[in-house]
Amino acid sequence: MSRRVLVLGATSAIARAAARRLAAEGDRLFLVARNGERLETVARDLEIRGARTVGRRQADLDALESHAEIVAEALRTLDGLDAVLLAHGILGEAQEAHRDYRAAHRVLQTNLLSAVSLLTLVAEHFESQGSGTIVAVSSVAGDRGRQSNYVYGSSKGGLSIFLQGLRNRLHARGVRVVTIKPGFVDTPMTAHLPKGPLFATPDAIARGIVRAIRRGGDVVYLPWIWWPIMTVIRLIPETIFKRLKL
Repeated sequence: MSRRVLVLGATSAIARAAARRLAAEGDRLFLVARNGERLETVARDLEIRGARTVGRRQADLDALESHAEIVAEALRTLDGLDAVLLAHGILGEAQEAHRDYRAAHRVLQTNLLSAVSLLTLVAEHFESQGSGTIVAVSSVAGDRGRQSNYVYGSSKGGLSIFLQGLRNRLHARGVRVVTIKPGFVDTPMTAHLPKGPLFATPDAIARGIVRAIRRGGDVVYLPWIWWPIMTVIRLIPETIFKRLKL
């Protein structure tokens, strides 16, 4: 049976790879992204790959006042919702964000505040229908504040805690909330970073996301190797951690 999936940030590399897998399974999709030209290209590709329906809406998800209508349009187009994949976000420029609140706010607005707004609306719908799956892309960067990217890490750490609370609230109502925590992913957002052996492809992350949409879960590190890595990092005492150059 095909699923009805709302994809937020549909032109991001990870969302695009996940949507291709969902399309191949015959799912019905509603795509939301900022860049209309890229959105149309992605939508047509998914139609060719087997999606039963591909609705789309160009929108800047930083505009919180548009969120209620976005969710309502997705519900109308797909005649309901079974799952939501939230995959939009920005890295920002770390040094600028460390010194200029306006730059920090842009990162927090996109990665945290817009996600809270959208998922609050989705949660209300899923709670009322007694089913649904929320899969949101956070990051291992949110597991601990590091001097190299603590504003970005704060936005993702805040998202992870929000998802944890949402999961606790909605579990008894039959709604699954899955936190996806990728490590380094080779995407346009990280194109400026030197690549190493820990970098994964968007498709490798997409496999885990689609598995989570099918089976659920709570917190999923992708690839799996990041679970032991981050377990060790979280266990380092703060008296030692603050002296490390990370």
